Formats: sequence, C-alpha cells, structure tokens
Amino acid sequence: MDDNVPTIAGVYGGKRARDQIPKIDHRKIKKICCIGAGYVGGPTCSVIANKNPDVAVTIVDLSVRRIEAWQSNDLPIHEPNLLEVVQSARDDREGRPANLFFSTDIDTAIREADCIFVSVNTPTKSLGRGKGRASELSYFESAIRRIADVATSDKIIVEKSTVPVRTAKNMREILMANCKPGVKFEILSNPEFLAEGTAIKNLLQPDRILVGSLSTQAGIRAAASLVDIYAAWVPREKIVTTSLWSSELAKLAANCLLAQRISSINALSAICESTGANVAEVSKACGLDSRIGPKMLSASVGFGGSCLKKDILSLSYIAESLHLPEVAAYWRSINDINEYQKDRFARRIVACLHHSLERKKIAIFGFAFKKDTGDVRESAAISIVHDLITEGADIGIYDPQAPEESIWFELEAACDNPDLVRSRVKIHSTPYEACDGAHAVDLVVKPAGSRVDWERVAGVMKRPMYVFDGRNMIEPQNLEDLGFKVEGIGMAGRGRKIVVDLDS
Repeated sequence: MDDNVPTIAGVYGGKRARDQIPKIDHRKIKKICCIGAGYVGGPTCSVIANKNPDVAVTIVDLSVRRIEAWQSNDLPIHEPNLLEVVQSARDDREGRPANLFFSTDIDTAIREADCIFVSVNTPTKSLGRGKGRASELSYFESAIRRIADVATSDKIIVEKSTVPVRTAKNMREILMANCKPGVKFEILSNPEFLAEGTAIKNLLQPDRILVGSLSTQAGIRAAASLVDIYAAWVPREKIVTTSLWSSELAKLAANCLLAQRISSINALSAICESTGANVAEVSKACGLDSRIGPKMLSASVGFGGSCLKKDILSLSYIAESLHLPEVAAYWRSINDINEYQKDRFARRIVACLHHSLERKKIAIFGFAFKKDTGDVRESAAISIVHDLITEGADIGIYDPQAPEESIWFELEAACDNPDLVRSRVKIHSTPYEACDGAHAVDLVVKPAGSRVDWERVAGVMKRPMYVFDGRNMIEPQNLEDLGFKVEGIGMAGRGRKIVVDLDS
C-alpha cells in the first residue's frame, strides 16, 4: 500500500484517523451533482454550497415543477432558515458569485461532476416479496444505472438515501456491468441524520458526520475527498470514518433507536392514564438519570414522518431475511406500540364525547407529522381523522403550512371510500373557521407559525368544549379557566378518571 495511505487500522482508529485524513493523497472535489431535490438532497447540498464557495453544486431532479420552485423564493419544502441558506449560494451577490444551481439536465450534471450524491426516495415496497416491509430501491437503482450510462470520467458516488446494509455491493455490480471502458467509481456511504423542522440547524451544527468507505486505497482516498467538503465548517473530530457496511447500518439503527424511545414513553403514558401518574413527571424523573437523558422522552399521540416507520420495517425485514425472527419481532413491536397509541387516542375522544360522534364536528389543529414542517407523510393525524370519520364525525382541519393537496392525498389514500373523506372533511384557513360549531379540538401537532386566541375559539364552539392535547403542548389550567375540558397524553383526565373499553 502507498506510504501516503494509512492502514485500515489508521483510517478507522479514531484520533489517528482524523490526523491522517488531511495528509492522504487525494483529489479535491470541485463539482458536485446531487440527484434528488427533496427533503434531504435540497437542504444538504444547499448548505454544502453555502460553506464551500469554490465548489460548484448542481441539484437535479426529474420534476420541472420542483426545480422551478427551488429557483424561486417559494421553496418546495418548509424549513426554518432554508431560504436564507439557498439565497446566499444561489443568487449572485457582490463578492460572492453563485455556486448553487438547480436543473433538470441530469446527464450534463453527471458528466461534469467529480462527486455525485444520490438522494432519491427509497420507500417501502408495495409489491412482491417484502411488500409492506422491505425498502423499494428502484429509484436508487435507476439513478445508479443512469450514472453508469452517462459518466465519461471517474466519479465518487455518495449514498445519501437511506438504504439497507450492503446496498453498495449491489450498486457496484451494476456500475461495473454498465460503465464505459476505463471509467472507475468509488462508492461512499454518507447517511443523513436530519430532523424535519431543524434540518438546517442539524446541518450547520451536526452531532457527527459519518463517512463510510471500503478499506482499499481508492476507497480511503475517496473518503478523504468527501471529508474535505464537510471540514469546511464541521470540526474534524465530529467527522467519523467507518466501514461502508457500518455506515449503511448506522442510519437505520439510529432511527430505530429514536423510535424505540418514543414508543417506550408512549407505552408508559398508557399506564399513567390508568393509574393517576403523570407521564411528564415520570419522563423528567427518568431523564435526570445521566445514563438515559431527557431527549426523545416526550409522550405524544405517536411518531410520524417518512423515516421512522419505514426504517423500522426495513430493519425488521433485514433481520427476518437473516433468519433472526426474534430480532425482527422486537423491532416490529416498536411500530405496533405507535399504532396502538394513535388508536388509543382516537378511542379516548369517542369515549369522552359520550361514545357517539354522529353529527359532531371535531377540529384538528396541525396535520403535519411534527411542528415547523409542512410534511404530512405518515402523520398521526391521518389515522386519527380516518378513525373519527368512521365514527360519523365531521372534521375541520387547520394547518397553514401543510399543502392542501397533500392533506387530501394522504387522507384519501388511507380510506377505502374517498367520497366519504370529501363529504366529512373540510380544510380551513383559520383556526376559528375550523372550530366553528365544533365539540372538540384535537391538538395533533402545533401548526407552524400560528398563534391561537383560545377565548375566541371558545366563543364559536359547542358546549361542553373539549381539547385533546396530543403532545401536552398547553397548560390545562389556562384553558379550563375558559370553560374547556382538557385531556392530555399520559394523565388520567382533569378531575375524573378516563376509562376506555378496550374491546369497543
């Protein structure tokens, strides 16, 4: 091995690796192409361009509409501070030429790039073996095949999408079988660890940057090239180099462990509601233990979004494929608790409203899966609304950040009768319209950028007025002073014990 390249022990050996990476003989990345202008590729490569003004970054996508949105000031996704980051690198400014570009010319961007980020959707399979559990890699494979067909020079390919462990091996086979003579590829794993609503903060101040590579000379040099890009703003001690397979698995593992904590505290919230304990107090007491810590221990109506459920299903399917049924069952149980929590919340609403929702209106505040985002994928609100309209309720939804077409799409996809959804559900532009004539308000998530005058809400609702707080966001006493009955997660109910018939 070349004297300039450390051994595998050096590369994966903590401090020595950090000391050696800058000394490795490697090429400098001057042009980056990102395939996929979605929730990961767009923000990630915008920050990379912002922090590397000498690197030209082109984000490409098949969707003309999405690219046009990225080229405007009405971005296709909502993230705090994202627009400022994009503008700083995209728009020509005095002393700072533009180095961030958005395009549908995918082939040109591939040909010109030194490094290609693949950041396309890897949803759960809807057909064939592994349906409903395994990751669907057709979009990812399509991107890899296009790179092989188009590339005329050596490329570093970076897995940014969440993929099953050892995906890089399969992708390498495709590349080698389809590439032009003399063209070489090196695959790196560089998973994202972003939380929607705080993505820019996560990118600018990451807990860690993970770069996985093969232990070959070419693999180590490719890793060093990518490390240089992140080292423009991330301290090198936070840039961790690992094996390719460890990096691929770490992304799935991280999301599953986060979901595990959420389901654990939600399972405890059910016990609290039946015993008179308060889950917030239990969470605080446990979180003060330094071995546990306080993060991700807030009880809620359940987790949502495009990642956690998908990644749990993927990891459980991998375990099943490896003939580890007990491991697969363990990870699946985390999703089972999450579904149970959403169902339990809906049944609690029915019980409080005298076991009948016929001709009763319920307002839903917040349809996105979490605050500070407009993403409604796998939102807890979807199944809750479905359960409530099945009971005969009329629904008024208020979420100013969630796109109306996305709300309709998710609701209709979850219901066997789309006509029922359209007849029972209305989407409103103000919280007061949503609450007009309502018997209850369900706080599923705090709507982005909204402030609610609860005294005004009380003036338009029917009596008795209920607020079901799905994330324990509000102080119950303040609303009770206005005449509301408040039901939170992980507490038995103010002044009385809530008993839910589990067989109903």
